[in-house]
Amino acid sequence: MDMKKDFLTKLGDYKVISIIGLAKNVSKTTTLNYIIKNLEGHKLGLTSIGRDGEKYDVITQLPKPRIFIKMGTIVATARQSYETSEAQMEILKKTEYSTPLGEILILKALSKGFIELAGPSINKHLQEICLELKNLGCDLILIDGAFDRRSYATPIISDATILSTGASVSRNMERVVDLTSHIYDLFSLEIVKDDEIRKISKDILLTAQVGIINDDYSSYKLEEPTALGSSKAIFNQLTKDAKYLVIKGALTDSFLDEYGINKKVKDITVITTDPTKLFISKQVFYKFIKKGGRLKVLDRINLIAITVNHTSPLGYEFENNQFMRLLQERINIPIFNLGPCDNL
Repeated sequence: MDMKKDFLTKLGDYKVISIIGLAKNVSKTTTLNYIIKNLEGHKLGLTSIGRDGEKYDVITQLPKPRIFIKMGTIVATARQSYETSEAQMEILKKTEYSTPLGEILILKALSKGFIELAGPSINKHLQEICLELKNLGCDLILIDGAFDRRSYATPIISDATILSTGASVSRNMERVVDLTSHIYDLFSLEIVKDDEIRKISKDILLTAQVGIINDDYSSYKLEEPTALGSSKAIFNQLTKDAKYLVIKGALTDSFLDEYGINKKVKDITVITTDPTKLFISKQVFYKFIKKGGRLKVLDRINLIAITVNHTSPLGYEFENNQFMRLLQERINIPIFNLGPCDNL
């Protein structure tokens, strides 16, 4: 079977798919357009976290691929984006969620055409909008977003994720491959398999940001409001019986650096909710692993494919076959260059 056709067929196994770009102009919107254009037999729902689909990037002013939808598509977008979209749409529902571009509306496309997407900025609102789209009969919902807002890829919201990468991340091809494979590694971290540890971890995180689980399954919560800037204080509270350190919020390089030098840390596994909370560089992460550090997640990001754009709007490009080969050597999921989405 053709790999791209196989990819499209497997999308039907999911209900909500998030699309993340490692930078601007890496094929994220092209990926979205490709799916919309080529996927048959599904009632699609579309929304985003933030704004996308406009003619020109609001920061760089460079031209962007626009989002082209089919008649019958259900769209959740801000009022101003609805008013500037070219497709004819009917308002099905007004939500109570506000954005800088106006309230979020749920719309049905009465014609094909170009649209802008500007969704909610709060994950809980995005989760509720996805539920609304499901209730309106959407059997596949696509969320268009950005890497710096990747928390919407949490398994609580989406059950699959597509990552877009490309030349605009950096002029250095090896650097782009390194970063992309590092994100793939973080998204593929081992999950906590011990059911009792999973239960205790989730109980801790209901009311605390940080907790410790001992080797006899006893546990206690720490008073630190966050792990950010508190790593030394947290590690100093570890006893010889501590086995797991459970963190709810963001995990950063400084936290893992402290792990490596704190003498009270020994045979401790750090547990976080999911990879969207990990803001750690490749260098620090692998130094942490080399020192015997262990990092697990309660829920893994289900990364199902990577799409690439070997060109940059700044005028340079990578040799496509070499770029694809280097990525495929280090990443064990389908990788596609979907090309320009012309003639929509």
